This record gives sequence, C-alpha cells and structure tokens, in this order.
Amino acid sequence: MDPKNSMNRRKFIGSAVATAATIAVVPRHVLGGVGYVPPSDKITVANIGCGTQGLREMAEMLQNPHIQVVAVCDVNKFTTDYLDWSPEGIRNEIRKTLGSPNWGSQFQGIPGGRDIGKEYVETYYGKNKPSANYKGCSSYEDYRELLEKETDIDAIKIMTPDHHHAFLAIAAMKKGKHVITHKPIANRMMEGRLTIETAKKSNVKTHLLAWSEKPEYGLILKWINDGVIGNLKEIHNWSYRPVWEQWPSRPKESKPIPKGFNWDLWLGPVPNMPFHPYYTHNRFRGWYDFGGGSIADMGHYSLFPLFQTFGIDTPPVSAKAYGTTHRYVDGNTYKWIENDVSFPLSSLIQIEFPKQKNLPAFDLLWYDGGMKPFIPEELREDNRDMPNEGMMFVGDKGKILAGFEGEDPEIIPSRLMKAYQGEKTLPEKKREPRSNTWIEAIKEDKESPGSFKYAGTVTETINLAAVALRAGKKVEYDSKNMKITNDEAANKYLTREYRKGWEL
Repeated sequence: MDPKNSMNRRKFIGSAVATAATIAVVPRHVLGGVGYVPPSDKITVANIGCGTQGLREMAEMLQNPHIQVVAVCDVNKFTTDYLDWSPEGIRNEIRKTLGSPNWGSQFQGIPGGRDIGKEYVETYYGKNKPSANYKGCSSYEDYRELLEKETDIDAIKIMTPDHHHAFLAIAAMKKGKHVITHKPIANRMMEGRLTIETAKKSNVKTHLLAWSEKPEYGLILKWINDGVIGNLKEIHNWSYRPVWEQWPSRPKESKPIPKGFNWDLWLGPVPNMPFHPYYTHNRFRGWYDFGGGSIADMGHYSLFPLFQTFGIDTPPVSAKAYGTTHRYVDGNTYKWIENDVSFPLSSLIQIEFPKQKNLPAFDLLWYDGGMKPFIPEELREDNRDMPNEGMMFVGDKGKILAGFEGEDPEIIPSRLMKAYQGEKTLPEKKREPRSNTWIEAIKEDKESPGSFKYAGTVTETINLAAVALRAGKKVEYDSKNMKITNDEAANKYLTREYRKGWEL
C-alpha cells in the first residue's frame, strides 16, 4: 500500500473520534462499557528493548486502554542474568500486572529478553479473552526487520541501550512512525542533532520520556523573578549515581557469546569488539561507546523540564570537567590508567551558558558519584547538611535549595523563607500515567511537551559534558557549526566511528 495515496490507520486515529460522533446513534461507551476504546482507535506500539527498564515500563502500556502492544524486539532471546535494583522488583511488577502471584517462580535470576516480552504481552491481553488465549504479539530480533514488516504500527517505544537510540529513531521516523524514547535522544552530539532535525522535518510525533510536569520550577522561577536571590549566577545539580558497576578500562579477556544473544546486532553502529558481559544487561550506561553516564541517566529528568520552564533554549558555549582517576599495580610500581573508554566513578562538570531571552548568562554545575557542593553559609546558619541529591540556584544576593528535580523548593536560610511575602504554594500536579502525554499528542495531532523539537538544548548540554570529560580540558563550543573551537582533536567526540551499514 502506498502511504502517499492512501489514508492509513495512523491518520484515521486522529479523526476517528470526531467522525464517529457525527454518525453514531448509540454512544460507543454504551456499547463497549465505560472506558471502552475500540480497536480501531487504539495506538499500536512496538516495544523495542525487553531488558529491565523495557519490562518495567511495559505494565503501564498494557494497562492503558488507548494502547495495543503488537510487537516486541530484543537482540536477546531469553536469559535470567540481568542486573537490576532489586532481585524481585521486575518479577513482582509482572506478577501484579498479570494477577499471577507465582509468575516467574522458576527463574533463579532476573529474567529478560524478547521471549519474556512476548509472553508478558500475550498473557495480559489473553486475560480478557474467553479462551484466555491471545497470540497477537510479533517478536523480532532485529528492529530493522520489524520496521520493514510491521507496516501498520503507529509508534515505536525505544528501550534499547543508548547507542541505538538515534539510528532507530531516525529509521522509524523515515517510515512514518511516531517515536517515544527513553533518554537520551542520542549519546553523540551529531546523532542528537540529526535526530532532532529529522523530527522537525517528519510528519510524526515524538516524545522524550524524561519529560514530566514540574510546577516546582515555575515557583522557583517566580521567586527568582521577584528578586529573592538577585541575578541568577549558577545552577547546581547533583546525583549519587552511578548505581551500576563501572570499569576504568576494557576487559582484557573475551567471553563466549551466550546462546540466543546476537552480539553483532547489540553492537549496532559501534565497531566490532570481543563480547564481554561487562557491557550488556544494564551495564552499558557507563561506557562512552554505549551509554551517556550519570548525567544522561539522570540529568534529563532534572534539566529537560527546567530548561523548558526557564526558557533556556540557547545552547552552552563551553564545558570543563573533572573525573575520578585510577591507578593499577604493575610489578612493584603504581601506574596511571589512561581512561578514554568509560565515564568516571564521580565527576564535576561546569557548563557555561550565554545570556538567554529572560535570564543572564549563568553556569550549570553537575556533580555525580557522591560529589556535591560544599555546605553554603545559608545552610550552616540553619545547622543543616547538603542532601544526597539536590538542586541549588545561586544568585548574587541569595540561594534557593530544592530536591534533585526541583522538589520542595525553599529560600535559604529558613528565616528568609519565613519572611518572604510572595507565593509559596505549589499548584496541584496532575496525576495520570506518563504515557497519557504522548498518547494525547498522537491522537490530537499536536506536539507533546516532551517533543524532540524542544530537547535540542538539553541534548547538546549532556553530550557536551561527555566531550569535556574525554577531552580533559575546557572545551569551547560553537553550537551553530557544531564544533569545538579551541581543540580540534576533541571534535572526534562529537560523533563516532561507524560500523559498515550503520552509518548516519
């Protein structure tokens, strides 16, 4: 079927509700029950990535009546050797969703892979069938094959390791599919730029899952505009991440590739290297090749909605980073490890922003791995320590302290908070499934607040942080030309060497 000459089901979804209202005699909810969504109005989704986070977020999609998961994909068929934050967390989530308290009791470790994803989907949908049997979920090893064969899907949800995000998102958008992705949009500056440009040219909707409604940031901005801290000079943001294993060098030995695991496909655009389990199954995020480090893991959650609320849409102009160093013993000598393969155990990154439309020039300071700002005099006055994670806004006349994503903001010290006569109460936050945001965007043919089109500055910020870590010096950045201007060698970190057939 030629998409140019036919009205496909994706376009039909957007008009189905309005059309039905003009021709239906009996309201649809009367025929199907309250909350009933007919199959023709559901958004069909392919879930790509059935590891820990892919399975963790599956429950919300399955339980949402506006979504029908019709395909899953993962390069891993099935194993029980995944790493997660708790030994039973994912298993218990699946049990709860399926209403099956004994599901997975035969597994010794943490299960994952496309077989688990397919079973999860079909078992859930089968619960509402008279036969308790449902076989409507396709399974794929290669997402390129999925995109070729599943021509009628509306959207893909990307839950793969970071190094696949850009290639997959671009391929899907070129096929006319809506794209929902876990953070980051890409773990290379060039890939992020290309993905966002593709979104701007495509007639599809996109959504970065790190977006969330943060009324706290609106309140903080009001305080700043009221002059309670004077002119904004710095924004500090710190996380205790990483929470995964981290190595300062590549493993020297290779391991046998597990049965049912396609290592070649897992590498994707990354040049070939020997298989080792240190790279896969929730370990990928710490490697420059495969992940984006702690700032990509958590910084999107705190910074993406902050940038939107504060109107920070002019990219940074420089970055300087410090990271943990390592030594090893060679005979009787301590030797330095030259690490250009993985993010450090902890880092401090200073990112310089130019003047914005409604903000003066300021510095963003990121800390991870247990690093955080020293206790300011305002907290010493209150006899308080810095929290393990948080955010602090520093002006030339004062400070505002908040949680990592702006939670519970307060003017410090406490006497100034008590004395402040302006607004102190947060508006009530909407409580609804996160997927409702992108569902609404697709069905109503409007931009999601988490659209790729709004994520350019946060994407460049986070990828510039990685460049600064690898360059080992302050890097000056020209966003317009996507170029490091003071260190030609550092420009190689804006992109990657691509394996044949995976070029962008």
